[in-house]
Amino acid sequence: MNIKIIGTKKSNNTKKAIRFFKEHNVKYHFMDLNERKISEGELSNILNKISSEDLIDTDSGSYKKRGFSYMDYDPVEEILEDNGLMKIPVVRNGKEVSVGNAVEVWKQWIK
Repeated sequence: MNIKIIGTKKSNNTKKAIRFFKEHNVKYHFMDLNERKISEGELSNILNKISSEDLIDTDSGSYKKRGFSYMDYDPVEEILEDNGLMKIPVVRNGKEVSVGNAVEVWKQWIK
Protein backbone atom coordinates (compact mmCIF):
# COMPACT_ATOMS: atom_id res chain seq x y z
CA MET A 1 0.00 0.00 0.00
CA ASN A 2 1.37 3.36 -1.05
CA ILE A 3 -0.67 6.10 0.67
CA LYS A 4 -0.10 9.76 -0.07
CA ILE A 5 -2.13 12.40 1.75
CA ILE A 6 -2.26 15.82 0.09
CA GLY A 7 -3.66 18.65 2.19
CA THR A 8 -2.71 21.21 4.80
CA LYS A 9 -1.68 20.79 8.42
CA LYS A 10 -4.46 23.11 9.60
CA SER A 11 -7.29 21.35 7.73
CA ASN A 12 -9.52 19.29 10.02
CA ASN A 13 -10.31 16.82 7.24
CA THR A 14 -6.60 16.37 6.54
CA LYS A 15 -6.01 15.75 10.25
CA LYS A 16 -8.78 13.11 10.18
CA ALA A 17 -7.12 11.35 7.24
CA ILE A 18 -3.74 11.34 8.96
CA ARG A 19 -5.31 10.06 12.19
CA PHE A 20 -7.17 7.29 10.31
CA PHE A 21 -4.02 5.89 8.71
CA LYS A 22 -2.01 6.24 11.94
CA GLU A 23 -4.69 4.38 13.92
CA HIS A 24 -4.64 1.58 11.35
CA ASN A 25 -0.82 1.41 11.35
CA VAL A 26 -0.61 2.29 7.67
CA LYS A 27 2.45 4.20 6.56
CA TYR A 28 1.76 7.29 4.49
CA HIS A 29 3.50 10.24 2.92
CA PHE A 30 2.07 13.69 3.67
CA MET A 31 2.35 16.60 1.26
CA ASP A 32 1.50 20.00 2.75
CA LEU A 33 0.09 22.31 0.09
CA ASN A 34 1.21 25.31 2.14
CA GLU A 35 4.83 24.20 1.75
CA ARG A 36 4.78 22.82 -1.79
CA LYS A 37 2.40 23.29 -4.70
CA ILE A 38 0.95 20.29 -6.42
CA SER A 39 2.83 19.43 -9.61
CA GLU A 40 1.23 19.16 -13.02
CA GLY A 41 2.07 15.43 -13.13
CA GLU A 42 0.56 14.77 -9.70
CA LEU A 43 -2.59 16.68 -10.64
CA SER A 44 -2.81 14.75 -13.90
CA ASN A 45 -2.63 11.44 -12.00
CA ILE A 46 -5.43 12.58 -9.68
CA LEU A 47 -7.59 13.76 -12.57
CA ASN A 48 -7.25 10.34 -14.23
CA LYS A 49 -9.53 9.05 -11.46
CA ILE A 50 -11.79 12.00 -10.60
CA SER A 51 -13.17 14.95 -12.53
CA SER A 52 -11.82 18.43 -12.10
CA GLU A 53 -15.31 19.56 -11.06
CA ASP A 54 -15.19 17.10 -8.15
CA LEU A 55 -11.79 18.44 -7.12
CA ILE A 56 -12.74 22.14 -7.06
CA ASP A 57 -13.87 23.34 -3.63
CA THR A 58 -16.67 25.77 -4.43
CA ASP A 59 -16.89 26.67 -0.72
CA SER A 60 -13.25 27.73 -0.49
CA GLY A 61 -12.20 31.30 0.11
CA SER A 62 -10.05 31.19 -3.03
CA TYR A 63 -13.03 30.19 -5.18
CA LYS A 64 -15.27 32.94 -3.79
CA LYS A 65 -12.55 35.60 -3.76
CA ARG A 66 -11.74 35.03 -7.41
CA GLY A 67 -15.42 35.01 -8.43
CA PHE A 68 -15.34 31.69 -10.29
CA SER A 69 -19.05 31.08 -9.78
CA TYR A 70 -19.66 33.86 -12.32
CA MET A 71 -17.17 32.92 -15.03
CA ASP A 72 -15.83 30.17 -17.24
CA TYR A 73 -12.37 28.95 -16.31
CA ASP A 74 -9.95 26.07 -16.83
CA PRO A 75 -10.03 24.14 -13.53
CA VAL A 76 -6.65 22.46 -14.11
CA GLU A 77 -4.90 25.74 -14.87
CA GLU A 78 -6.49 27.44 -11.87
CA ILE A 79 -5.65 24.59 -9.45
CA LEU A 80 -2.02 24.66 -10.56
CA GLU A 81 -1.97 28.40 -9.91
CA ASP A 82 -3.86 28.26 -6.59
CA ASN A 83 -3.95 24.97 -4.65
CA GLY A 84 -6.46 26.59 -2.29
CA LEU A 85 -9.12 25.75 -4.87
CA MET A 86 -8.79 21.99 -4.20
CA LYS A 87 -10.98 19.99 -1.87
CA ILE A 88 -8.71 18.38 0.69
CA PRO A 89 -7.48 15.98 1.64
CA VAL A 90 -6.73 14.19 -1.58
CA VAL A 91 -5.61 10.69 -0.64
CA ARG A 92 -3.90 8.46 -3.16
CA ASN A 93 -3.38 4.74 -2.87
CA GLY A 94 -1.32 3.92 -5.92
CA LYS A 95 -3.66 4.81 -8.79
CA GLU A 96 -6.77 5.03 -6.60
CA VAL A 97 -7.86 8.47 -5.39
CA SER A 98 -10.28 9.84 -2.81
CA VAL A 99 -11.22 13.43 -2.07
CA GLY A 100 -12.41 14.73 1.27
CA ASN A 101 -13.20 12.66 4.33
CA ALA A 102 -13.67 9.26 2.63
CA VAL A 103 -13.35 6.84 5.55
CA GLU A 104 -15.38 4.09 3.85
CA VAL A 105 -13.08 4.19 0.80
CA TRP A 106 -9.98 4.07 3.02
CA LYS A 107 -11.39 1.08 4.92
CA GLN A 108 -11.73 -0.78 1.62
CA TRP A 109 -8.12 0.03 0.76
CA ILE A 110 -6.72 -1.43 3.99
CA LYS A 111 -8.72 -4.67 3.92
